[in-house]
Amino acid sequence: MLFNQLGLSAELLRAVEEQGYTEATPIQSKAIPLVLDGQDVLAAAQTGTGKTAAFTLPLLQRLQQKTSGPRCIRALILTPTRELAAQVNESVQTYGKHRPVRSMEIYGGVSARPQISRIRRGVDVVIATPGRLLDHVRQGNINLSGVEILVLDEADRMLDMGFIRDIKQIIKELPAKRQNLLFSATFSQDIRNLANGLLNNPTEVQVAQRNTTAEKVKQVVMPVDKARKRELLSEQIGKGNWRQVLVFTRTKHGANRLAKQLNGDGIETSAIHGGKSQGARTTALRDFKAGKVRVLVATDIAARGLDIDKLPHVVNYELPHVAEDYVHRIGRTARAGQEGTAVSLVCVDELKLLNDIERLLTVEIRKEFVPGYEVDKRIRAEPITRGKPPRSGGQHPNSARQGARKKARAGGKSRPGKNSRGRSGRTHARAS
Repeated sequence: MLFNQLGLSAELLRAVEEQGYTEATPIQSKAIPLVLDGQDVLAAAQTGTGKTAAFTLPLLQRLQQKTSGPRCIRALILTPTRELAAQVNESVQTYGKHRPVRSMEIYGGVSARPQISRIRRGVDVVIATPGRLLDHVRQGNINLSGVEILVLDEADRMLDMGFIRDIKQIIKELPAKRQNLLFSATFSQDIRNLANGLLNNPTEVQVAQRNTTAEKVKQVVMPVDKARKRELLSEQIGKGNWRQVLVFTRTKHGANRLAKQLNGDGIETSAIHGGKSQGARTTALRDFKAGKVRVLVATDIAARGLDIDKLPHVVNYELPHVAEDYVHRIGRTARAGQEGTAVSLVCVDELKLLNDIERLLTVEIRKEFVPGYEVDKRIRAEPITRGKPPRSGGQHPNSARQGARKKARAGGKSRPGKNSRGRSGRTHARAS
């Protein structure tokens, strides 16, 4: 279906045309008329199919209908990460360029003062991560009583990152009468439970089979011993003349180490993850998009929402713990109808993770055995641990905690660890 058949205004159609689009994607064709009609929508579509435009375009049109009264926040879009918030705000500004709509992004990792200043000057659309937004609410910096439209983007990821309590607190600040849109790359029972408590008689839109990947992503698995992964990756980048490569690792430590090694191989590389400052993340992404950096190594928490035009290669240097995250990772390529390649370097430790992915996708991914990198069948699989491994020759992870307890029992004092009262995971999620 063409965009000019969806009921969008002339100003929005002009902005869409300026971006080179004339034909809407399936999710856009189905969702836009429903949102324009004022309905609550529960939408699922594989990543890279245009979900952002599916809610930003009709949202902007519905905001155009107000002609008088003071400027207040009329639309709130919640996202799981800083990068996705920035991407969505860019889309709002791109498609709303011919309309007097003000938008801003709110997230942690940067000073709150400029955000407070922007809020006070008046804004129509706020795109925010839940943690920082809730901080502003609690400090009385922001008023959400005028919100007419609430959007939860990448809702599945927000649940994975533990934002459900923050989301519920934010919803309490909103007016009861509003339009609710929930967009997600995948559906799960948790998502449906959230939708049941949030949406009012929603229309469900699902344009692709659950947990499927874009058709134009060429997937391949390269079996290789863990100790030789970096060598194989460097060789593939060099021999294939790969110019723009997004590489995934499971941990921040692993991302930093791999980036350092690839730079040592003469391949310009940056790392992006939740432990980096927002300035460093923004610079790394900008340089990667501009071609100044050939390889960007990322963790899942930082990569959700990365929208890189015509990205040709995604590499799973390490398979994710959760099979659904594989779908999100490789969805960074082959976006908007483009073609792309997703390569997974798989060692014996990851065979179970690979089986989980293939079971989820209901397809066996093609294996490509690279000459000179034959797998040593004498190597036994080792368990994959979550988080940073203990240092060689150092204490067992629990030994420091046990020592603290002994010291406390002896009447001494000890400083509680980061996991005291279970807050470290929450702090990490909110900082992203």
